[in-house]
Amino acid sequence: MKLVQKPFLMVNPKVYLYGEELVKLAKIADNLAQKYQIDILFTAPLIDLPAIKAATNHLLLTAQHMDPVVAGRGMGHVLPEGLKAAGVKAVVLNHAENPLTVNVLARTIKRAKELGLYSIVCADSVAECRAIAELEPNMMICEPTSLIGTHQTSDDEYITSTVRAIKAINSNIMVLEAAGVSTGADVQKVLQLGADGTGGTSGIVCAADWEKKISEMLEPMKQFQRGE
Repeated sequence: MKLVQKPFLMVNPKVYLYGEELVKLAKIADNLAQKYQIDILFTAPLIDLPAIKAATNHLLLTAQHMDPVVAGRGMGHVLPEGLKAAGVKAVVLNHAENPLTVNVLARTIKRAKELGLYSIVCADSVAECRAIAELEPNMMICEPTSLIGTHQTSDDEYITSTVRAIKAINSNIMVLEAAGVSTGADVQKVLQLGADGTGGTSGIVCAADWEKKISEMLEPMKQFQRGE
């Protein structure tokens, strides 16, 4: 069975939140993952991962970065074995706010595969999506860098083109379309256009009511759960 079942949601607070507030959001997401029976990947800074792990039961705990290192020398790097030991299931790589070279990205995906960690790689253009798909990550996040945090979603052509480009190379790679997604209507749109899942950052953490906002984003997914 795949670690992630579609449709799915990624809640990605980046470093907007930390400590007790981040755990509070994680608990809300955890309860909603159980209620809706939909997979929620929850990313968190390294220092907060153990507390979130201890406070939740249904989230797919996701690190926001790791390095292609092995146990030994490597001061300041994120050790893949350490993430796995902490209960992390997946890792996001190559986000626009923390980009990697192709060489480092390839080695990091390889390390993730060695440990059974689910690799989630970000890409900008259709060409970049195609190139990264050749490295065979488990999932790709497609979003134009210029739209991150703008509440403006990718246009239909971008969504369909990136999904098509990735699936043509490897149909098993899950595709997350994310830029600007913050409403139920946004979620409905990207799933209808072929995405396997979606996610959000500012649209969630800046909402007045976190539970209401995440519920709004999960609600349209129910029809895709049933295959309608």
